[in-house]
Amino acid sequence: MRKFLIAGNWKMFHTPKEAAEYGRKLAHKNPDQYDIDVLLCPPALSLPALRETLRHTKVAVGGQNIHQEPKGAFTGEMSAEMYKDAGASYVLVGHSERRQYFGETDELVRSKTIRALEAGLTPLVCIGETLDERKNNQTSNVILTQLNGAFKHFSKSDMSKIVIAYEPVWAIGTGKTATPEQAQELHLLIRRTIELEFDAALANDMRILYGGSVKVENARDLLSRPDIDGALIGGASLKVDDFHKIIEIAHQL
Repeated sequence: MRKFLIAGNWKMFHTPKEAAEYGRKLAHKNPDQYDIDVLLCPPALSLPALRETLRHTKVAVGGQNIHQEPKGAFTGEMSAEMYKDAGASYVLVGHSERRQYFGETDELVRSKTIRALEAGLTPLVCIGETLDERKNNQTSNVILTQLNGAFKHFSKSDMSKIVIAYEPVWAIGTGKTATPEQAQELHLLIRRTIELEFDAALANDMRILYGGSVKVENARDLLSRPDIDGALIGGASLKVDDFHKIIEIAHQL
């Protein structure tokens, strides 16, 4: 049975002081009472403060991005090893905002995924189509291309250490959400693709999250679908009460 993973991506919100206060409030709600995995990905500078206030809980922290090299003259970048040393256990790779605003390609996503695995981080690899691609009936082709590009020549062992997040780009930060049926359809496509490329055991064990305007109001309908194993949450993760309510919903399911 796949355990739910409820992940929050804070993007460029919450200073270290705000992150520490958030962590104290979440710890007070005792998230360890729920039999699910919980992850928060704050901005890099806020990660140590959040990690400190959550140190007595099982809540994991992760990075939002890494460089594809372990070290070097790359001003402004953060390595996977730096995140690992700061207490991170996960890292987002290939988020649509990285692809859209910073030109990240499938090949770069692949390189960063490899780097994360080498550093002992769990890559949470994001894939998804734009609104134009969906309107032009290209969704399946886009998803399959991104999967192939990100995981080309990966071993079954490597794949077993990866989490995938399906995030339709048109639903991120727009207030629009894929219907539970649309989300389930794409999650099943991803799982079947993994099965064809590797095997059924890996496909059945792999966690595939949904992201894209997940909030308290729609979390239950989305998480109740058989191939949706959690959520990658943006705006709703910035508020402790909302994030905690989604954690509760996942536990109830």
